[in-house]
Amino acid sequence: MKENKSIHSSSALDEVTISTQPIFQGKIITLQVDTVRLPDGNTATREVVRHPGAVAVLALHDGKMIVVDQFRQPMGRCEIEIPAGKLEPGEDPREAAIRELEEETGYRCKDIRLLQSFYTSPGFADEIIHMYVTEDLIIGEMSPDEDEFLEMSEITLEEAYRYIKEGRISDAKTIMAIYAWHLYTLTGKFED
Repeated sequence: MKENKSIHSSSALDEVTISTQPIFQGKIITLQVDTVRLPDGNTATREVVRHPGAVAVLALHDGKMIVVDQFRQPMGRCEIEIPAGKLEPGEDPREAAIRELEEETGYRCKDIRLLQSFYTSPGFADEIIHMYVTEDLIIGEMSPDEDEFLEMSEITLEEAYRYIKEGRISDAKTIMAIYAWHLYTLTGKFED
């Protein structure tokens, strides 16, 4: 999904950026404070997190979903998630999804297709996640990033729902993937 400001836009609601103040430049994100002109002519500030975008993969193997368990510092605990990672500058999302799947799980895929692209928190961040799906997998070897410690496993749909209920799965991309997988088990399709 390409960014298109005219999608579902109402010029009567548009805010015009007057100025931008950079606050923080990190390895993954940047933070800025924008001063905007509101539709009624008044001004306001908007805190904006800039992110290069990410990919996630719903990978199905022998009727199970491949997941990774890793510690998430902002949450202070481990989280079970589908394989995912950030886009490198100029990287094609499809190629990034293939790369992340192999790095985090060891699985290589013969075929992968875009399921959906979505913004994670449009109220304050521009991060977009491109979610892919694959069922055509070949086992290989994991090669996570040097600062990435994770455990890979395969879970059933029933286990996935139990983990949601227990709070072991609580991130939006993984829950969205589980719902898509459930739809697939019921209809044989990932979308209507």
